[in-house]
Amino acid sequence: MKILVMSWEFPPRIVGGIARHVAELYPELVKLGHEVHLITPEFGHAPLYETVEGVQVHRVPVGQANDFFHWIVNLNESMGVHGSKLLLEEGPFDLIHAHDWLVGDAAIALKHNFRIPLIATIHATEHGRHNGKYNDTHYYISGKEEQLAFNAWRIIVCSDYMRREVERALHSPWDKINVVYNGIRPEKKQHHQDFHFLDFRRQFAEDGEKIVYYVGRMTYEKGVSVLLSAAPKVLAEMGGYVKFVFIGGGNTDHLKKQAWDTGIWHKCYFTGFMSDEYLDKFQTVADCAVFPSLYEPFGIVALESFASRVPVVVSDTGGFPEVVQHTKTGVVTYTNNPDSLAWGILEVLKNPGYRQWLIDNAYRDLERRFSWPKLAKQTEEIYKQVVQERSQVLW
Repeated sequence: MKILVMSWEFPPRIVGGIARHVAELYPELVKLGHEVHLITPEFGHAPLYETVEGVQVHRVPVGQANDFFHWIVNLNESMGVHGSKLLLEEGPFDLIHAHDWLVGDAAIALKHNFRIPLIATIHATEHGRHNGKYNDTHYYISGKEEQLAFNAWRIIVCSDYMRREVERALHSPWDKINVVYNGIRPEKKQHHQDFHFLDFRRQFAEDGEKIVYYVGRMTYEKGVSVLLSAAPKVLAEMGGYVKFVFIGGGNTDHLKKQAWDTGIWHKCYFTGFMSDEYLDKFQTVADCAVFPSLYEPFGIVALESFASRVPVVVSDTGGFPEVVQHTKTGVVTYTNNPDSLAWGILEVLKNPGYRQWLIDNAYRDLERRFSWPKLAKQTEEIYKQVVQERSQVLW
């Protein structure tokens, strides 16, 4: 099959989880014998055209924009132009696969103009991020998501939770939606031995302190403030011998104020952005990863911790309970409940044998449920179904 993929992020442009998803899924589809062309916006000094692990990557110029939504309009116009050129010159293509609403306008236009079936992966919804729609922006984005879902031949989501959400929030038929989990390449998280363990660890904590960390975007939906609220109870139980490390870019002023007002500022370290290479090393010295999200379609950060052999504590929102099996591969706590979160963290910190049990089970689960070669074959089956159905339809 020949597949045209459209994504608004792809390495080195990494905004959220879509970049890693796209960058790791499609090389596996290339290995299965498919030809993949991916259109994405230009970024920095990345080449406008290159082949990455067999995937032919086309980066298109976007131009100046007054705001994010203007940028999206420019992006879709540029993607539409380049996509049309590709479909005319490199065709015929069997499928178009769009990732999220941001590339929806171009994908829908190409679908209709060239009569090629469209598959849409919905990674999250605006309704879910805000637990409803409360302003014009929410309604606009949700409308775009509905439009993409309506125009898709099939919809792919990353969890059973998201299947229910897309059915409810985007009014999509249940039997039009397939669940394919996100995956991870665990070999990318092999422990590093090329650094002095103690010297590296002392950058973040004193020798007697346990390291509890969060990594991700510093947005409301990620629940970082819940972790800060849970921290005093953890510190009290552990005699103060814990350091909380917060990794990620974004505005953290309100979180720093919360730490100061709570009296735990001296036990918190906000690192800002951390490169993958540095994060890989950091995870080898950490004792517990915590992801207290208020909304989480899947939770690929949990898989990254599994692969790094760090025990995880998560909230029971969204896809997390599917990814993390409570008391087997991690600890699942009540969403937006600092007491429950503190309990989960203490379960890991105070029980070394249990901690190792969780780590070992979680690492084995990566191959069983979250292996990209297996997930690529699931995706391929959806592709085959759509191509077969398309062959029987007079468009």
